[in-house]
Amino acid sequence: MQKIITSIAAAMLLTASAFGQDLPTCNIYLFETSMRDSLLTLTNPQFLTDFNKSGYNNQPSFINNTELLISSAAPKDIQTDIYLLDLAAKTKLRLTQTAESEFSPKPTPDNLFFSVVRVETDADRSQRLWQYPLDRRDEGKAVFRFLRGIGYYHWLDQFKVALFNITSANLNYLSMGDTRDAAIANLSPSVGRCFQTSPSGRLVYVHKITDGNWVIKALDKNTLEVDEIVKTISDAEDFVIMKDGAIVMGKGSRVYRYHPLLGKNWQEVADLKRIGVNNITRMAVSGDGKLAIVNGG
Repeated sequence: MQKIITSIAAAMLLTASAFGQDLPTCNIYLFETSMRDSLLTLTNPQFLTDFNKSGYNNQPSFINNTELLISSAAPKDIQTDIYLLDLAAKTKLRLTQTAESEFSPKPTPDNLFFSVVRVETDADRSQRLWQYPLDRRDEGKAVFRFLRGIGYYHWLDQFKVALFNITSANLNYLSMGDTRDAAIANLSPSVGRCFQTSPSGRLVYVHKITDGNWVIKALDKNTLEVDEIVKTISDAEDFVIMKDGAIVMGKGSRVYRYHPLLGKNWQEVADLKRIGVNNITRMAVSGDGKLAIVNGG
């Protein structure tokens, strides 16, 4: 396993630029979080992707408090692969090396597998949900064999998966898939790419009702009842949910927090411009409150 991770002081920070296959340059930073006088604070920044700082590093997802899955491609690579970053040992391990591109890695609920959106090499560039064993004892399999327009996804439990599903009419739907019988139910059109689970177990997502009117909503996976939570930060769609139920979003260099029980407005909690972060997109949070932030992408 190769050594990774540098402190911010030692890292050479780069501005975003496009490279092969229209994949943007993007990098991942790690912060510790804590609450001080009801204010979320971000401390101890680390630059996780110094090993590929001119490349594509995106879609972080924690397996546990010390292991992070990412999708990555070097500037000259023609496709992305999945890597496992060990934050404690400061090492990286390549988990896939295929002809296809894999994006959006996540651990499955039993933590025995990791799943990805795999871009196939067929003429249609089909996008299917695949899973591979974490110990790589076999070559994996498609989760939904005949569903070929998956953009993003989120495990709701061992069997149910929320899907950003691109239909034949080129519309995107929030769909719910069941791995037991491959049933797919289309629930809502025009949703964002980010799905999270609330502390109460509800699916939380962005509904893009109209241009300029994006709303974060919560859906009960059993009753399908939907509640509106709050409007997003303008034109932002990526977020995480903290252990206390607060929602954290980013835009530009700034990080915002909203708690459904503590007010009606977003609260700015940090400006990361000083360390070179100027285009916050995807985020991930660990069980012990470590926050991974993507700059670019």
